[in-house]
Amino acid sequence: MPASNSISSDPKLTVAIAGAGGYIGRWLIKEYRHKYNFVALSRQKLDQNPYPEVAWRQVELYSITSTIEALKGIDVAIYLVHSMNASTRLNQGSFEDTDLLLADNFSRAAEKNEVKQIIYLGGLLPDEPEETLSRHLKSRLEVEQTLGSRSSRLTALRASIIVGPGGSSFDMIKNLINRLPVLMCPKWTESLTQPISLKDTLTIIDSCIGNPNVFGKAIEIGSPEVMSYRNMMERTAKAMGKKRLVFSVPFFSLGLSKLWVGVFGDSPPQLVSPLVESLRHTLTVSPELAFKEKEIDYQTFDEACEVALTAKDYPKMPSFFKSNSVRNTVRSIQRMPNKNRHSALWVANRYNLWLPTFFRFLINGKISKNGDLAFYLLLSKKPMLQLTMIPDRSDHQRQLFYITGGWLVKRFDYGWLEFREVLDSKYIISAIHEFVPRLPWLVYVNTQAKLHLWVMNRFKKYLEKKAY
Repeated sequence: MPASNSISSDPKLTVAIAGAGGYIGRWLIKEYRHKYNFVALSRQKLDQNPYPEVAWRQVELYSITSTIEALKGIDVAIYLVHSMNASTRLNQGSFEDTDLLLADNFSRAAEKNEVKQIIYLGGLLPDEPEETLSRHLKSRLEVEQTLGSRSSRLTALRASIIVGPGGSSFDMIKNLINRLPVLMCPKWTESLTQPISLKDTLTIIDSCIGNPNVFGKAIEIGSPEVMSYRNMMERTAKAMGKKRLVFSVPFFSLGLSKLWVGVFGDSPPQLVSPLVESLRHTLTVSPELAFKEKEIDYQTFDEACEVALTAKDYPKMPSFFKSNSVRNTVRSIQRMPNKNRHSALWVANRYNLWLPTFFRFLINGKISKNGDLAFYLLLSKKPMLQLTMIPDRSDHQRQLFYITGGWLVKRFDYGWLEFREVLDSKYIISAIHEFVPRLPWLVYVNTQAKLHLWVMNRFKKYLEKKAY
């Protein structure tokens, strides 16, 4: 049933925040916890709640079932998930494919619960063809498109660097200035952008919550000041009282830039690598997409910088119980082109036929009448892997199998395989979640894990051939 274009008249909307423990999520809760019935979503189970007004729900965003349960009774869902920390010991999958799958889960769960609005905080996009975008920016656009692909109305807020206390991007700049008396800046630091203060970002998000005027819209946000990253560093150094020699060199070395920012900016590689790749673009606010819902007296960069450097009243942090998840678990996510727009049902059935054929001198495959699968080594009576079809959670767009047996599997009550269509069936995602191998870990990662990736790449090439 399509969601209506209006929000409940309840004076306090129930608003879920995915990514509540992150930078923006924590500040949103601190500043607006009395205005909304916030439901904070976290992977870990809450131990101590710093704000009694806020409800916390445990959720595993990789699981559609868990995400559906987490979004029950929600009016508006705010999606602040840009990357996930590893929840398994081995993760085989790019950040783009992982974020795409998570966004698809969230969109499905929001539609199931008739959530009226999703607010997504993504990144500014350059005025360039999609195929020229960096991996990071292309991924942000894919997440935006996926979240807006179903009945919940999407409000996509696109921002550049958000300047405020505890922000990872600003902290990166601050750490570079603290550690380097001379900053020899690569060419990308001359790229232009429009940073925005944390205060103004929170104000804009608040004005969009439950606002029908912004349903189905992409909105670009930034302060009126246009500046280069180099200028940002110079002004931050001045605010910090640091005398720094800052100059640019006329080349763009991606590898050197990642090393430079990662080491001296004291930032994790998973954050630095995609961010630096995006900085070659001019990221300024388009007049057509600029925020117009409310008059804002924007903080200048210098004002926002001063607040970020001197703030003491940070949001209170929740504490969580230590996770009891299985230690040696595996997640593997692969994206495959789907030029003929085949259904996930077709792809899953094709995989079941293709795998025994591809390994015809080694593997036999059996499909039961109810769609269960089993794969055997030749002459073996015990399956290597047994998959049970889950019909009530499967449809033409997604096929779900539980891992229920086989001598390659250590736990039969844990883990699942799925095939699903994403981005209007432009791609198929194949994913194994929470798989617990029986082989010793070092043996597994050097044999079975690598074999799985090789097999899925071969199947991907097989599907590409079927497109012609």
